[in-house]
Amino acid sequence: MSVPADAIRATDSSYHGLRVLVTGGLGFIGSNLARRLVEDGAEVLVVDAMLPNFGGNMANLDGFQDRLKIRIANLSEADVIASLVDGCDVIFNLAGHVSHIDSMTDPVTDLEANVRAQILLLEACRRHAPRVRVVFASTRQIYGRPSYLPVDEEHPLRPVDVNGINKMAAEAYHTLYHQVYGLQTVSLRLTNTYGPRLRVKDARQTFLGLWLRRVVEGGVFEVWGGDQKRDLCYVDDVVDAFLRAAATTGAQGGIFNVGGCLPVTLTELAQSLLAIAGSGGFECKEFPPARKSIDIGDYFADDRRFRELTGWVPRVSLEDGLARSVEYYRQHLSAYI
Repeated sequence: MSVPADAIRATDSSYHGLRVLVTGGLGFIGSNLARRLVEDGAEVLVVDAMLPNFGGNMANLDGFQDRLKIRIANLSEADVIASLVDGCDVIFNLAGHVSHIDSMTDPVTDLEANVRAQILLLEACRRHAPRVRVVFASTRQIYGRPSYLPVDEEHPLRPVDVNGINKMAAEAYHTLYHQVYGLQTVSLRLTNTYGPRLRVKDARQTFLGLWLRRVVEGGVFEVWGGDQKRDLCYVDDVVDAFLRAAATTGAQGGIFNVGGCLPVTLTELAQSLLAIAGSGGFECKEFPPARKSIDIGDYFADDRRFRELTGWVPRVSLEDGLARSVEYYRQHLSAYI
């Protein structure tokens, strides 16, 4: 299969000199993306509200603060957004609320961050930056409990929690603004992402963050259930997917799954993590009722559509990714707890 030329350039120098906005840029994926963009020669503006429990951490951009611009601002403030998007060539839109359990206890906050703020951003783009390319961080969570595996983009959307419903709505707004106003939007439905700069102080971002903290501290973590299958993608590969999504002609207006490694059960994942870390332990337990009600069971993605269009493939194996993650937190854990 031949790879489109512009997809190849997406991993080379296509961002040199471009003005790029990364919303949620002090968070996990956003900060890794911002660092890569700086290294590729882009002029980067990072925007983050730094709201409690949302995942933003100034330590995520250590060593890069003087190589990009950082703005602490909330996308829910309409008068602020126009100045942020004006003149941008590309927007990587990763701002939002990610905690599934928190969305069930405080649905209005989730709605504000994941729907209202997204509409305000799209409106600002329509009015002030109509030619900008926008890549939105969607999620596999909007599929809910899969009816079949692997899950492709045609699978019904049946979110099992408030966060999933709101992310589904935000994705739909991005698509609508492409269809009606011609805004160049792309949505990536990400599978479980992990790696350096992941939130590890608790399980609000993903269960694996807390697992990493426990093994680095030599403690014990809990595996709820254990038979559920997941595919995981290392953050550097996810960053590459974002870069290719924005740079590939033909991706605009599209919705794409982004998967990862071959699926493993959570018990197998826990065993691999312990073997790599050489410390810590885990216990298999029944799901807490509040978590069980929103668990989706098995999930792994069919992402052939994205691979064939962009030439993207995940390059970091699960074993290598876990090893890099453990090493990172052994060096930097104090900045994350």
